[in-house]
Amino acid sequence: MNSRPTQLVVLALALALHGCSSSKPAEPGNTPSATPAASKPQPKHAETAQLETGRAAFQKLYASAHIWAPDAQPLALESIPRPGDGEGRAAVWTAKFASASKRSIRSFTWSGATGEDAPEAGISPGRIDDYSPENASTQPFSLNFLKIDSDKAFEIAQKHGGKAVLKKNPDLPVKYALEWDRQHNRLLWRLIYGGAENDAKLKLLVNGATGEFVGVQK
Repeated sequence: MNSRPTQLVVLALALALHGCSSSKPAEPGNTPSATPAASKPQPKHAETAQLETGRAAFQKLYASAHIWAPDAQPLALESIPRPGDGEGRAAVWTAKFASASKRSIRSFTWSGATGEDAPEAGISPGRIDDYSPENASTQPFSLNFLKIDSDKAFEIAQKHGGKAVLKKNPDLPVKYALEWDRQHNRLLWRLIYGGAENDAKLKLLVNGATGEFVGVQK
């Protein structure tokens, strides 16, 4: 018996069944999308700035200043207030150092922030000015005098009027400035509530060596 007609019939049936299954409409709710759904862009998280206390930033700046001049001695340190600073810590600090051998003063800035409103992250050397060791108005001091860090100075200042000011103005910036008091031969923290001398709501003085509250600066 010739099986060829039978094979042809089976093949024709298989093709017919295949055509029916491929043309079967998709069930409601199972219709495949013509194009994959576009993924929503993930929100960019704001970069968190690195905050440092004054002493921690000062030590970094001091090391860079000594590369510039091995005899460099500190003259002053101050924070550059930015949103996010708080409780004695800041994302940007700048310091001035004097070198007798170079007869120069140079500033150095440390930045733990990024963005248009911040210096380049890391340590950046600044301008160079003339320096005369005989000039008493630019008297260097030893880093060994710095026993009280900016966070401790802030804690002390808060107890002497600072807390009340920030309670009324929670977003008020606080600037921290460290300098030598030539008149009394002592290292002082100046805490400027308002961020700038002209906009200050309150200016408080704390001894950088002992932590003693010195008073309100007029």
